[in-house]
Amino acid sequence: MAPPNNRRPGFSKRAQYSIFASYLLGILGAVLGLLLLLVSFIDPRGFSALRTIGAEAIAPVSKTLSEFGSLTGNAGDQISAYFNAASKNADMQQELEQNRIEILEARALRQENDRLKRLLKLDEEIPDSIAMARLISSTASSARRIATLGVGSSSGLEPGQPVRSPEGLVGRILETGPTTARVLLVSDSKNVTPVQRASDSLPAFATGRGDGTVDIQPINIGTNPFKGGDLLITSGSGGLYSPGIPVAVVIRKTETGAIGRVLANPAKVSHAIVQPIFQAETVRQIEENPVDDLEEETGE
Repeated sequence: MAPPNNRRPGFSKRAQYSIFASYLLGILGAVLGLLLLLVSFIDPRGFSALRTIGAEAIAPVSKTLSEFGSLTGNAGDQISAYFNAASKNADMQQELEQNRIEILEARALRQENDRLKRLLKLDEEIPDSIAMARLISSTASSARRIATLGVGSSSGLEPGQPVRSPEGLVGRILETGPTTARVLLVSDSKNVTPVQRASDSLPAFATGRGDGTVDIQPINIGTNPFKGGDLLITSGSGGLYSPGIPVAVVIRKTETGAIGRVLANPAKVSHAIVQPIFQAETVRQIEENPVDDLEEETGE
């Protein structure tokens, strides 16, 4: 027959000894606590010494437990950082991309401000300027090189008036509407600009090539004095453009002249100034009594 499950401790000496030891330890602990309490009241200095001794005794254990807790805490942080690394990396990549976009926008705004400052300074230097406006568009693949200006006849624009930017000559007004105007660019193949070399006033003609460059031909046929880096400016001949406006810089020589790069690239020019015709009376006389077709009106 199996023994009952609810046996009392009296049937087991081991259980009796365990209960007796626990009672004994409890009584000893209570007595020890009482003694320490009495010592703290009777002799505080002696109690302080006992407390110091106790702290020194358990210091190694406390230190070991503290280091163990620190290690487990660091390990937990490292595990958490490992699992969060992917999301943090994605956030950092997104933030980096946003910062890169903002930097590019800031650079673009700074360049735009620099261009506007140069244009305003140019407008102050040219008191007889008619209007200042934005270049709305320009042809890039068409056979003709024509740009659209954001002002028209309502602002006093007329065909033939020069258009320039801080970089140099853009072209001349070809047609006008009430609020827009078409500009025949210097690089158009039908546009011939009287120029001269800035260093020694050597006269020449700059004819557009339709690709952002001009063909430079000296007036004195048979001579080719041009070299790379020569700056060509308007000469004032013909009475259309005032002298001294930068037009192009020579990039290479040819058998009969040179090829020049137009300084005022319409793709990079945001704003332009419209000037009056340099010598309107002279231009009117040439139109009424044409001698050659170098400056005759171009159309599509």
